[in-house]
Amino acid sequence: MDPEAVRIVALGGLGEVGRNMTVFEYHGKILIVDAGVLFPEEEQPGVDLILPDFSYLDDRLDDIVGLVLTHGHEDHIGAVPYLLKRKPDIPILGSKLTIALIEAKLKEHRIKPITRVVAAGDTDQLGPFDLEFVAVNHSIPDALAVFIRTGAGNILHTGDFKMDQLPLDGRITDLRAFARLGEEGVDLFMTDSTNAEVPGFTALEKDIGPVLENLFGHAERRIIVASFSSHVHRVQQVLNAASAHGRKVALVGRSMVRNMKIAADLGYLDVPKGVLIDIKDVDDLPDDQVVLMCTGSQGEPMAALSRMANRNHRIEVGDGDTVILASSLIPGNENSVFKVINGLMKLGAKVISKADAKVHVSGHASGGELLYCYNIVKPRGVMPVHGEWRHLLANARHAEATGVDPDNIVLADDGWVVDLKDGHAEVVGAVDCNYVFVDGSSVGEITEADLKDRLVLAGEGFVTIFLAVNSQTKTLIAGPEIHARGVAENDSVFDSIIPKVTKAVEEALESGTTDQYQLQQVVRRTVGRWVSSKLRRKPMIVPMVVIV
Repeated sequence: MDPEAVRIVALGGLGEVGRNMTVFEYHGKILIVDAGVLFPEEEQPGVDLILPDFSYLDDRLDDIVGLVLTHGHEDHIGAVPYLLKRKPDIPILGSKLTIALIEAKLKEHRIKPITRVVAAGDTDQLGPFDLEFVAVNHSIPDALAVFIRTGAGNILHTGDFKMDQLPLDGRITDLRAFARLGEEGVDLFMTDSTNAEVPGFTALEKDIGPVLENLFGHAERRIIVASFSSHVHRVQQVLNAASAHGRKVALVGRSMVRNMKIAADLGYLDVPKGVLIDIKDVDDLPDDQVVLMCTGSQGEPMAALSRMANRNHRIEVGDGDTVILASSLIPGNENSVFKVINGLMKLGAKVISKADAKVHVSGHASGGELLYCYNIVKPRGVMPVHGEWRHLLANARHAEATGVDPDNIVLADDGWVVDLKDGHAEVVGAVDCNYVFVDGSSVGEITEADLKDRLVLAGEGFVTIFLAVNSQTKTLIAGPEIHARGVAENDSVFDSIIPKVTKAVEEALESGTTDQYQLQQVVRRTVGRWVSSKLRRKPMIVPMVVIV
């Protein structure tokens, strides 16, 4: 590494929507911005969460001077407990709400962190990094951008943001601060790309309130609203609509209850008197007086809404219930969400999503807002972050359209190494940056090969073949016995292959093959060819050969 450069390595958040984490290295010290999780897709069965690959930091943990959290969404703070298990004394900086949310999460992991609350306009010094925090508007209160001053150049990292001019909490993105920092000089503008493909401006959050009130007024039975467990603004609008129509609201889901209690205690959530009730009291009220605010808007298997759709929850969805999905689809979650919608509709519920009514607006800046920011900041260089490649490319086009030199626009993927020196950034290499899977209590032990095996088991089933051979007489003394699951209705289907397996094993023994692994391969090939040609399946084949 050039000692006069700032090294930037994204360990997540580039080429994907989630697990946002960026490492900044300067003069031998490391600053981290965000540490989030990515939620699994259908081709990752059994996986609970996907973490950034911390291996890049494993031999540098003592060089970390701090962790800055831009806001409290899971894709920005969810991996913090797993990072702190490697080094629990990393100082964490964030806004009041963000710190409260991460402290509650870490308490569940039995980690007592070192935290520091910062606010918009504050400055701080972490090693060689001079930090200034800027207010930005997002779909969660108290979000911050961070300006990083170094001797190699100045970096403005927006975190997730949009430019809602009439936000519910009155806290707008501080464009005056953006302009001031632009005058000072922004050598690298790291901008949120999630909505870069969307033209114009993101709709106002306040426009949702009247829509919800109208839906609440026409609902005949229970109303179930699904959203992210940290979406304080959406919960506020649901509480207001319920109060206007004489309904009570019960929060469903442990994370929803925890986060909204924190928001209410800190003054970010205004709960109308008498509106909020415990889930245990729902059964005592008429259906037309009940609103359930729950998690599961992305089709997460263990979330409340998915369990309701599968009839595996204490709340039984029925005819006349109204379900409102107050969120956008995260790319990759479409099938899971549609599965939940179908399940709810099959039970008789009326399901309303963003496609049917304006029940959600994005928390990310659209193309028009990004153009405004580029014109205000006038950065020397740009590095689009937070999005799939199509989002990053769209963001880069906006930067170029406002006059940023294409040679100063850095497009990178997870693990790509970017060096900033003398105000110019470029890709100089790459480091390992794999998916790290959390599966129950297992972290990083599940591999891509394991997931492929799970997909085969789920889609094609498996076949086991047992047999025993005498290595001295070179004869088959037991079996073959074949058992299958998920391949055929009855094991008798395999009767015709047993003589072929017997013949193949006997021929191998006669040719001098007595190695257990080689005999297993003979069995696997014989059964595999037959199953593929006769049953048109490719199951997992597990031969068990005992050498006597």
